[in-house]
Amino acid sequence: MKHINTPNAPAAIGPYSHAVVVNGMVYTSGQVAMNPETKELVTSGVADETHQVMKNLEAILKEVGTSFDKVIKATIFLQNMDDFPTVNEIYGSYLTEGKFPARETVQVARLPRNVNVEISMIALV
Repeated sequence: MKHINTPNAPAAIGPYSHAVVVNGMVYTSGQVAMNPETKELVTSGVADETHQVMKNLEAILKEVGTSFDKVIKATIFLQNMDDFPTVNEIYGSYLTEGKFPARETVQVARLPRNVNVEISMIALV
């Protein structure tokens, strides 16, 4: 088992790693729209938040030596399901047609730091 942290994604806000690699699989922690360079939350709307979340996930996957093409499962948490079309479109723009992972999207009562979206992934290394 290998614990992964990268300076290219926001520092953890709790006792967890950015990802854990086990038996050729990488399990990412949920990512929110924290900009790792400014250490500030992106609060300019769900579209900008989703782009930042995907950039954070991409940085973590890259640190492990994998990519979105090897993601087998994603979980999207939304504060408001009305944001689903926007999040879905942006999320999909980071993925390759024909290589979409399995996924669920759920609305939750509240997310860390009151963000609108959080995404976690499972991928092959």
